Amino acid sequence: MRKLLLFIVMLAPFSILAQSNNAPSSYAPHEINITGYLQTQFQWAESAGINSFSGGDFTKNSDSRFMIRRGRLKIDRADKYSSIVFQIDATQNGVQLMDAFIQLHQEDSKQFLFTAGLFNRPFGYSIVYSSGYRDFPERARVFQTLMPRERDLGAMITFKPDYKPLSFLTADIAVINGSGLTARDYDSKKDIVANLGFKFDSLSNKKLHLGFGTSYYKGYVRSDTETFFVRNGNGYVKDTNPGHVNDYANRDYYGANLQLQYDNSFGTTLFKAEYVAGKQPGVASSSDITGPAASMSFSAQPKTDLYLRDFNGYYFWLTQRIGKSKFNALLAYDVYDPNIHVSENEIGAPNSNTTAGDIKFSTLGYGLTYTMNGRLKLTVYNEHVVNDDTQLPQYTKDIKDDVFTARLQYRW
Repeated sequence: MRKLLLFIVMLAPFSILAQSNNAPSSYAPHEINITGYLQTQFQWAESAGINSFSGGDFTKNSDSRFMIRRGRLKIDRADKYSSIVFQIDATQNGVQLMDAFIQLHQEDSKQFLFTAGLFNRPFGYSIVYSSGYRDFPERARVFQTLMPRERDLGAMITFKPDYKPLSFLTADIAVINGSGLTARDYDSKKDIVANLGFKFDSLSNKKLHLGFGTSYYKGYVRSDTETFFVRNGNGYVKDTNPGHVNDYANRDYYGANLQLQYDNSFGTTLFKAEYVAGKQPGVASSSDITGPAASMSFSAQPKTDLYLRDFNGYYFWLTQRIGKSKFNALLAYDVYDPNIHVSENEIGAPNSNTTAGDIKFSTLGYGLTYTMNGRLKLTVYNEHVVNDDTQLPQYTKDIKDDVFTARLQYRW
């Protein structure tokens, strides 16, 4: 047992499970329980047809839209030894399976959980935190790029001690397909996700709540061609070898996260931050693949040459409840740099083989929420998205891709 625990800790990655998607509504034995939430919203974009991480790209001739962002219906059941969770998402785009997993545990303890099926990858904090409780409309660009749709198919072991000396600890390790968006595997490799989290409640006379953790993702992307594009100075060079066909590029992420809550005379203050860096195989942008999509994780076998990129990204989220009112002020800043070894003004230089898939984006977000009651919440939020100037014709200056969102959410 000691060797097993040491192995888990050495692998690191863990997450704080408050409002976690990877759990039923309650572990107390119950028959079918139905919960969910609906998010309906209006959005206005600075330009028509922009690529956006605020609910998806806008269509070619549209700079405004009404949409159902999420329409979640969750069904779960629990008994003495197990539970089952099944969740769908119904929007104007159709119905999609979100969660479908079985959890096993001891009759008198939940400190060891075995989960099998389709579930949230246990990486960091924001991935497993439910969108129905998150203050901000969307997850940061870096996590939407690395882990689109958040879920994957596989199996997971969770360790959360139920005895006081270690009750602040949560540890997860999962083996998954690695294809994320569709969850259908396209190669023989499996990815490993590990997450380690610590949570301390009721510090400083019960006014301060602290959480932090670290994460690790070990994955692979299969090559279907003879060429890798590898870094050389401020650009890429071709590495062509017949042996690259059916070879694998490393997909490695390292993450750290922090959550602070302080109850004060001005109202509750929440600060959350997360950082992730590593290796993200991608492709070149093209007429069929937009710049942001060129560095996005693959849901199917990539057909073109792989680009081997080193990346980093992070976000800061600040929520301030305004006194004892029902209003919360929101402020956020996030950055995703898909290629940390090249400056934006060098992207598009002759013979560099750099493309729009190498451009760094930063987003400043700000807004308000009004919690009408325990079920109904209104959010107004604006995102100012910035990219630096490059030598690429379509990115010689900051593109106009800000987005304003007005959202109404009902949760039951």
